[in-house]
Amino acid sequence: MNNISRAEQKRLLNRAPQFDDGFYSLRSAPRLPRTMVKEARTVVALARKFTETVIRPYTLELDRTLQQDPGFLPWEFVKKANEWGLYSMWIPKLFGGKGYSIPTLSLFLEETSRECLAMSNLIGVHYLGIGTLFSTWNIRLINEILTDVVAGENNGEPALVSLAHTEPGAGTDLEETELMDKATVTCLAEKVPGGYKLNGTKVFISNGHLSKWHMTTSFQDPDHPSSRAVILVVKTGSEGFSFGRKEHKMGQKGCPASELIFKDCFVPDCYVGTDFSQFKSLKREMTPSVSQLIDYIVATSRAGVAAWGVGAARGALEDAMAFARETEVDGKLLVNHEWVQIRLAEMHKNVSLARLSYLETNYANGLEGMFKIIQSKPVYYMLKMTPHWVVDRFMAPLLSGKQMTRTFRYLQMDRQTDAQIARTTGWASLAKVSGTDAGIRNCHLALEIMGQAGLRHDRRTEKILRDAKLLQIYEGTNQLNRLNIFKSLVGRNIPEIEIFAHE
Repeated sequence: MNNISRAEQKRLLNRAPQFDDGFYSLRSAPRLPRTMVKEARTVVALARKFTETVIRPYTLELDRTLQQDPGFLPWEFVKKANEWGLYSMWIPKLFGGKGYSIPTLSLFLEETSRECLAMSNLIGVHYLGIGTLFSTWNIRLINEILTDVVAGENNGEPALVSLAHTEPGAGTDLEETELMDKATVTCLAEKVPGGYKLNGTKVFISNGHLSKWHMTTSFQDPDHPSSRAVILVVKTGSEGFSFGRKEHKMGQKGCPASELIFKDCFVPDCYVGTDFSQFKSLKREMTPSVSQLIDYIVATSRAGVAAWGVGAARGALEDAMAFARETEVDGKLLVNHEWVQIRLAEMHKNVSLARLSYLETNYANGLEGMFKIIQSKPVYYMLKMTPHWVVDRFMAPLLSGKQMTRTFRYLQMDRQTDAQIARTTGWASLAKVSGTDAGIRNCHLALEIMGQAGLRHDRRTEKILRDAKLLQIYEGTNQLNRLNIFKSLVGRNIPEIEIFAHE
């Protein structure tokens, strides 16, 4: 009775929910390089030291400064993070960075954001830009930009990378190709001899005023943007490119949300991340390829936003615990009242379960997404053990050739199945919703415990709540992410279901 054939096993495991739609941690365990655990320990320890040394003493001061002077730019903090090597820490050694495994970035973001989401953003958003750069798999351009980032660390002049995606009339719409063609896109790229002429505006661009390089999404056809998307790299100081206003935000004030303005800005061919001519070499049609590229970006970035949500949830828990330990009610410490203990336990549960969701998302990206090649044991250990001078002398010259780009695009894009795309982006949305909702929920529970005291600026909880609310809105609103969970994980194999069908 217990015997089961391989064919029958495959048939049963392919029933919904498919076995491969979950259990990423179980499937990843035997494939992960063992030293990744050591790296994770190092990163968490470093994050705690950086938080205690740099972030904690500056948290409330930075928030007050931005309330009084909304135009202030936190250059001193950015330079301090640069001195600590944090802008190259998760750049692969192949491109001159320190080569820490990318999933450990989420652990770093959780640790730092429990003290200040804005300052954690000033570091993490840089890797959103780098993740977008990687999603093009344009190896020559990746090498040039990341080499400059590392040089900026060495010479004390930070070279940050931003993602310029949101437009005045198109925000969440641009994160799903099913919605993109219904959006009002105005950032247009016109093909001209030697490159593109870029016109339009981008808004709510995190780190915009602080970044040297801007990964800019644009479109050749405003009526059908999903079939004519172009990713251009624009350098600060380029003719025709300027900064507009900074948004006056409710929370995360320390991380600027910038307006980027392009007026006949010429972008040479060497700074084209990818466009229609390059997409033609891929096996998928243009629109599915654009969708895959977007999913590559958000499958990693939403895990980071989830980690920020967990950090906010932890910060609220820690503040509530500190208050409960020092406050007496009816002659005994608040922490010894059962109603408080129940709420603190609930807050801990929210932190722990939300963390598991972003860890599972990182496992998914390691098995089937952006980290797949670089986390394979042969590549991982080769990069770890190869001295920098060997990389510089023998491997770096190969990065400028077109063959490397073709190879990576084949391995990372053509060989990724539609099911793998759905699973990685679905889990990323699940993590994003879980983490950010946990952040808000724990702030509310903390305020229940702290009462009026929680509304004081020096108690931090009201600041965490202001900061955490933004997490539910960017990287796709949580409503969009719930729809993506349904599309990618719940209703993927049900033929009668329509996704993003506007009534």
